[in-house]
Amino acid sequence: GEMGVEGIQGVDGKQGEKGEQGSKGEKGDLGPAGVMGPSGPKGVAGSKGGRGAPGKKGSRGAKGARGDTAKLLRSAFSAGLSKPFPPPNVPIRFDKILYNDQEDYNPSTGKFNCSVPGAYVFAYHLTVRGRPARVSLVARSKKVAKARETLYGQEIDQASFLTILKLSAGDQVWLEVARDWNGVYVSAEDDSIFTGFLLYPD
Repeated sequence: GEMGVEGIQGVDGKQGEKGEQGSKGEKGDLGPAGVMGPSGPKGVAGSKGGRGAPGKKGSRGAKGARGDTAKLLRSAFSAGLSKPFPPPNVPIRFDKILYNDQEDYNPSTGKFNCSVPGAYVFAYHLTVRGRPARVSLVARSKKVAKARETLYGQEIDQASFLTILKLSAGDQVWLEVARDWNGVYVSAEDDSIFTGFLLYPD
């Protein structure tokens, strides 16, 4: 026969059983920042970094205490003749002391005695009169330098010489004139002088 009229809505059914877990949903939005946690333990020291640029110059420090003064090594002499025409082939005895504070020069022998090893300057200024003068500078018993001035009659002239020698302790230095060449002269107006001094010690 024909379809009947729609029936009255039935009562709600009982709650069904728990369904199976669905598939994982998409990642949710980032939540708000949490509270800051406690400090972690100290990490291992890193490798040494590269050398930095030089710093600025510091301020001047305080003046230091006065140090001990090193003993200055000295040796010097200057002496003149008191009598003209000294004897030949022996050390000329310059016995008029001008300076000899360290007493390295001996006026009784005419010899300089080295007490401080080093480089020395030796010089002479001699007045020559009436006859030639041949002068030798002797060091360690060897004639290391020679010079001559040729004069005759009553002429007067001067002979000068300067050199540097390296000496060891105990070395001796002096001047000599040769036989028949001995016009080395002195008077009230004319001097003949032998000089030496330490330039720098070893």
